[in-house]
Amino acid sequence: MSQSMRTPLLFAIVACLFLLEGMTDFWVFSGSWNSSLGILNMALISAIMALGVNLQWGYAGLFNVGIMGFVALGGLATVLISMPPTPGAWSAGGFRIVAGLLLGIATVVAAILVQKNMAKGRARLVVTLAVLVAGFFTYRFVFDGGVEAVEAINPALTGYLGGLNPGGAENYKAHGYMAILAWPVGALLAAAAAWVVGKTALGLRSDYLAIATLGIAEIVLAVLKNEDWMARGVKNVIGLPRPVPYEVDLQNSAGFVDRAASWGVDPTTASTITVKLSYGLLFTAVLVVLLVLSQLALKSPWGRMMRAIRDNEVAAEAMGKDVTRRHLQIFILGSAVCGLAGAMMTTLDGQLTPGTYNPLRFTFLIWVMVIVGGSGNNFGAVLGGFVIWFFWIQVEPIGNWLMATVTSGMADGSALKQHLIDSAAHMRLFSMGIILLLVLRFSPRGLVPER
Repeated sequence: MSQSMRTPLLFAIVACLFLLEGMTDFWVFSGSWNSSLGILNMALISAIMALGVNLQWGYAGLFNVGIMGFVALGGLATVLISMPPTPGAWSAGGFRIVAGLLLGIATVVAAILVQKNMAKGRARLVVTLAVLVAGFFTYRFVFDGGVEAVEAINPALTGYLGGLNPGGAENYKAHGYMAILAWPVGALLAAAAAWVVGKTALGLRSDYLAIATLGIAEIVLAVLKNEDWMARGVKNVIGLPRPVPYEVDLQNSAGFVDRAASWGVDPTTASTITVKLSYGLLFTAVLVVLLVLSQLALKSPWGRMMRAIRDNEVAAEAMGKDVTRRHLQIFILGSAVCGLAGAMMTTLDGQLTPGTYNPLRFTFLIWVMVIVGGSGNNFGAVLGGFVIWFFWIQVEPIGNWLMATVTSGMADGSALKQHLIDSAAHMRLFSMGIILLLVLRFSPRGLVPER
């Protein structure tokens, strides 16, 4: 079968899976549109993450295993933009925090200038150490005082600076557009972090680059968990505003209730479906725009140059291409897409929970999506996002059904039966490994390989 026929056929099969989940109560399918749309929305976000990783790996061969950190930065941007400022936080210590951060940056810059402008020797070492020590203690004195003051403001509910939502603490949810404004800010925040990471780590060999990006992602997550003044740390930020209606508002609307009754649908069910469908339309629009831009970039002279660098860096450099600069470009672009997806996911969840960011979900699983879908092919990455996320969710009921079937003939109370039933919880990781092995065995370049 030609690839031009294979790609739409695979997407049609995936669409049928979501339709079966929504329309029928067959085998492990729940027969719930709420369930189907919930899986679809996260699949759309996962596909965007996979698209970002495909830009880095499929276009340039950059092995980034720090995806989790860039996704978390996107989530942080949602809080910083869409939440209201905490009353009194800036006057109590916010400006001291900013001053402390500026002092820290100034200390690093001063130490660099000393290293550049003074001749080598003991004097340069002494002056550098003096600048660093004096700057560190000054920074900590200013910064720590501001942090303590901010975190002391109603710590049970706030205890952080808040965001830029103009609605205030009472009316910020009415400004749902701020959540959408946070999405490009999440991309910019991730891009800025990627620039810093790229300037320091892109000169490393691929395996060392992977270690460096993983370590930096853990640092980002540690900062989010421990700096309560920024986004409440592990106490979480809840109640983020939405760019779509709230279910309770729809249920209180007489017009909506009448329309739901004319459709023969319960207003509660109709409201949840409407909200999820609204999210799905927004996410689909973002995915389509990114996919079109990615395809245009892939087919452009820039895209051909990136693939030439990926296939043979030495030859590309011999032809006059600045390999390091191009690697930095693609690393920033891919990380920005992951940051955008992270901001969208936090908006969908309605809360920022740093404790839920883990490499299994936000690094390993995204890589499985890219590999299974087909690295180097944008449509393959998107397809992998849909397929892997669907089965990631559905493997649990499949596992429960399988173990119940296998143990149906065993006596109740049997140790083996209980052990097999308890093992159903581990079917998710086992199944992902099986899917990955099967694809690598029978379609090594992915379901939709690069042309």
